[in-house]
Amino acid sequence: MPYRSIQDLPESVLDHVPKHAQEIYKEAFNSAWDQYADPDDRRGDASREEVAHRVAWAAVKEKYEKGEDGDWHARR
Repeated sequence: MPYRSIQDLPESVLDHVPKHAQEIYKEAFNSAWDQYADPDDRRGDASREEVAHRVAWAAVKEKYEKGEDGDWHARR
């Protein structure tokens, strides 16, 4: 189900990802949720939610990287 605000994101995102990356995650998730509503548009037997989370993390990874401390930091 789409996220209304960043406060609704999973704890793994809220606890380790900067606010800007949380916004990226939310927007990418919601967009993918809409885009992959039809199971025929998804690869394999992944659920709509699984696909949306994968897309959201991929969007975050374009501008952020996970540090040795377990938190995400802007790419340089």
